[in-house]
Amino acid sequence: MIIAMVLERMIVKLNYTVLDKVITGEEAVSSATQHKPDLILMDIQLKDGTDGITAMERIRENSNVPVIYITGNSDQYYKNRAKATDFVDYLVKPIQMSDLEESISKAFGEKA
Repeated sequence: MIIAMVLERMIVKLNYTVLDKVITGEEAVSSATQHKPDLILMDIQLKDGTDGITAMERIRENSNVPVIYITGNSDQYYKNRAKATDFVDYLVKPIQMSDLEESISKAFGEKA
């Protein structure tokens, strides 16, 4: 949750709004369904048996919302799995403000 709080501060400084923070895959799917966000920042490692990629696959059943993955693991296995969800970017922790800004701009088709 500490990383989530840091990311939230970065997002707010970039003049965007955080609709929800969740820690499990089930909560991620439920939150995306309820809030219909413009963008999802999804950590790959979540607190239940559902990882972020699997949660995003479920979200993809009803939504084409852009997703930026956040991970502490640069393992190619996860990146290859994530490709099936058509992600905007795949950021490896620690995340820098400039990297996040660039990824969000890419998601919205803007120049950073």
